Amino acid sequence: MIGTLRAVTLAGATALIATTAACGGSSGDGGKNPDKDAKVGGGAAAYVSTCTDQATPAARPYPAAFPSDWPFPSRTVVFNAEDRGSDGTIVTAVSATRFKEILRFMNHDVVDAGYKVKEGETEEHDAEAEWEGNGYRGRWAIRESSSCRGETVIQVLSAKG
Repeated sequence: MIGTLRAVTLAGATALIATTAACGGSSGDGGKNPDKDAKVGGGAAAYVSTCTDQATPAARPYPAAFPSDWPFPSRTVVFNAEDRGSDGTIVTAVSATRFKEILRFMNHDVVDAGYKVKEGETEEHDAEAEWEGNGYRGRWAIRESSSCRGETVIQVLSAKG
């Protein structure tokens, strides 16, 4: 059963990096601090308390290690973008869209945009995947918000390569 679940997850998932990078932010954090100890990769998206109605969009363009054409679902606010040097760029967003819809978006729309899943894992309330495409590689992680009912936290780590 686990093998079947993993195969289904891998067939549908879309973005992660082998390098684990902490989330936190000095640049473009919209006045919010997305949990400096949280990590993309170790356990899906960070526990972030920012809700969409509180989020201030991060300045664009995001640092160069993040693809300018990376798609985000509608009703999503990217409120933090941090250059992590050789580890790449991590962006943190919150969406007013429910987890299962975000998961579908990541598995289809992001893949259709050229960011193919290498491997991933889906659980009841969070998911993550490694991805590569369009000259980049990385990891995405999503988690049902623990603070904002019906919302989803999205984190994407990206590096050139």
